Amino acid sequence: MELVTHLMTPSAFALALSVAFIAGVVKGMVGFAMPMILISGLSSVISPELALAGLILPTVITNGMQALRQGPRAAWESLLKFRGYLGTLLIVLLLSAQLIRVIPSNVMLLIIGIPIVIFAATQLAGMPLRISSPPSKATEIGIGAFAGFIGGLSGVWGPPTVAYLTALDTPKQDHIRVQGVIYGLGAIVLLFAHIGSGVVRAETLPFSIAIVPPAILGMWLGLKVNDRIDQAAFRKATLFVLMIAGLNLIRRGLMG
Repeated sequence: MELVTHLMTPSAFALALSVAFIAGVVKGMVGFAMPMILISGLSSVISPELALAGLILPTVITNGMQALRQGPRAAWESLLKFRGYLGTLLIVLLLSAQLIRVIPSNVMLLIIGIPIVIFAATQLAGMPLRISSPPSKATEIGIGAFAGFIGGLSGVWGPPTVAYLTALDTPKQDHIRVQGVIYGLGAIVLLFAHIGSGVVRAETLPFSIAIVPPAILGMWLGLKVNDRIDQAAFRKATLFVLMIAGLNLIRRGLMG
């Protein structure tokens, strides 16, 4: 506790624990949005850089749990199936993380938010965007590069990944597992990238550790809800959360 309270007030820390729990619940239900909820909620009371440092360990751990829920073999099969997308994402993420202090954050948020809102709105309006499965290499690499670029800068690469999996009409269980594999490996790369950028350091690491337990508890509860809904309900819930995510990113970009 003392290692964290010198970084923020006790009330800010209490809010951080609550935000981590809520982020875990949403992630358990739809498989994503933890970094987005954390960086959005935490940035209202602490610096964006500290918020980014805080989200990394909960993201690594909860995605590991999500990826391995059906066992290592299923996770490995998902890794092989999406290796082109994932490989591109990780390489670009590692490179773009070093630009965190160069590109204006409001520009980055608008670049993420606008296409995500358009995608979610058209899907919910009954105008689905479909990508043939398996996708072309150009499509796979292009979307992976975009997701990696914004992920390195913001810690948020969930929305384009979810949009990609949704456009492929990926079944619910596979959707959740693939997200866990992609986000988990991406989060590990992000951890090392931001050790290099100076965002993750001895001073900020205790905060990231402290918000892991409420994030795990929330995810456990969210997974219980996920197990009870069918594919159609899951798709609608995913698109709804995606829409909120995109609108929030646009709001933050315009306010910046």
